Amino acid sequence: MKQKPSIPQGTRDFSPENMVKRNYIFQTIRDVFHLFGFQQIETPAMENLSTLMGKYGEEGDKLLFKILNSGDFLSKVSDEELDAKNATQLSAKLCEKGLRYDLTVPFARFVVQHYNEISFPFRRYQIQPVWRADRPQKGRYREFYQCDVDVVGSDSLLNEVEMIQIIDDVFRRFGIRVCIKLNNRKILSGISEIIGEAGKTVDITIAIDKLDKIGPEKVNEELRSKGLTEEAIANLQPVITLKGTNREKIAILPDLMKYSEAGLKGVDEMKYILDRIEHLPLTAVVELDLTLARGLSYYTGSIFEVKALDVEMGSIVGGGRYDNLTGVFGMDGLSGVGISFGADRIFDVLNQLDLYPVNTQQTTRLMFVNFGEKEAMYLLPLISRLRQESISTEIYPDSVKMKKQMSYADSKKIPFVALVGANEIAGQVVQLKDMTTGEQQKVTWDELLCKVR
Repeated sequence: MKQKPSIPQGTRDFSPENMVKRNYIFQTIRDVFHLFGFQQIETPAMENLSTLMGKYGEEGDKLLFKILNSGDFLSKVSDEELDAKNATQLSAKLCEKGLRYDLTVPFARFVVQHYNEISFPFRRYQIQPVWRADRPQKGRYREFYQCDVDVVGSDSLLNEVEMIQIIDDVFRRFGIRVCIKLNNRKILSGISEIIGEAGKTVDITIAIDKLDKIGPEKVNEELRSKGLTEEAIANLQPVITLKGTNREKIAILPDLMKYSEAGLKGVDEMKYILDRIEHLPLTAVVELDLTLARGLSYYTGSIFEVKALDVEMGSIVGGGRYDNLTGVFGMDGLSGVGISFGADRIFDVLNQLDLYPVNTQQTTRLMFVNFGEKEAMYLLPLISRLRQESISTEIYPDSVKMKKQMSYADSKKIPFVALVGANEIAGQVVQLKDMTTGEQQKVTWDELLCKVR
């Protein structure tokens, strides 16, 4: 007996029913992006490894899926190199391309490559899959979709305010209660300075970003392994455990950061954002969280993360300000800010909370029963008319038992079934059955249009 086929761990198939739900997610997010004036682009699934490597930090580089060179990819590798089994050196010779890890770095490459064709500030969105060689677990996949929105070519913090509005609008439409967590990388730099470890900002950032996942003890162990002194670790604790309202936290921070120029600038930026969102009719909870670090190394200012309040799930949106990303491609001075919606996690959250609108389950609005070739021939032009009226319609392709045709309509959750036999053709009417109520009535074609629209 042949082995049943399977798919790689960390990937998923999606049934027609699930694709209806996923398209609802994509369309909702796309509608909000359009509402804020963003334009869509797409980039290739694979990029040159020279584009991707070194942009996500050491941990991110390890999670890149690399693609073997086509043709005789071993021709450039000596027997000694093969025997040495040094994965890093081998991959450098065997692989020139990789699957994109996120949409932000390819976007930065796009901006530099097409600079003369772009009007700045450039407001772009992108909805495409990305790949990470991560360990699959709940809410974490190796292939998943991101829905990114970015503004590049503007230093204005009003862009950050708009990102918060976009997040709030999307989740208000979904009916998902969320908390939008905010922080600033400059504040994190300030923290490392005031505890006497200015040269270890990245190590501290990577460690405290895991606070929610591994707890304070494990974070402190990691900090020790990176060479932080016990005094520095002790001084860090009251900062990252700071409690209170956003206003109370922001009032305390200037005194804490008084010996750090970068930290004070971060506090000013955060205060600017909080001052403006206070006047907006937001439904989401907004929280200043000093432990929020965001692991990607290219963030330089404001950082965002969104958690669903009613389910156990990792972050469903992340993002931030990056002042130097295009610099690695030879173009300095272009600042950007963006956020990324994790469509797959949002899909899981909506499923758990059962928040999909009823009409997202329907793919066909009206199905005609097939009584035979003569009846089908009569119906074809009429079905075309219904489709021209934007009513999704189908006819069962085979003239089989009525029970089988009705079971098919039930399985697809089709709300209306039409029966047109010889008598109906003669009278130019339709027997219309409401599959929800079971009610059946005789209607004219014009009445049919009104009832199923």
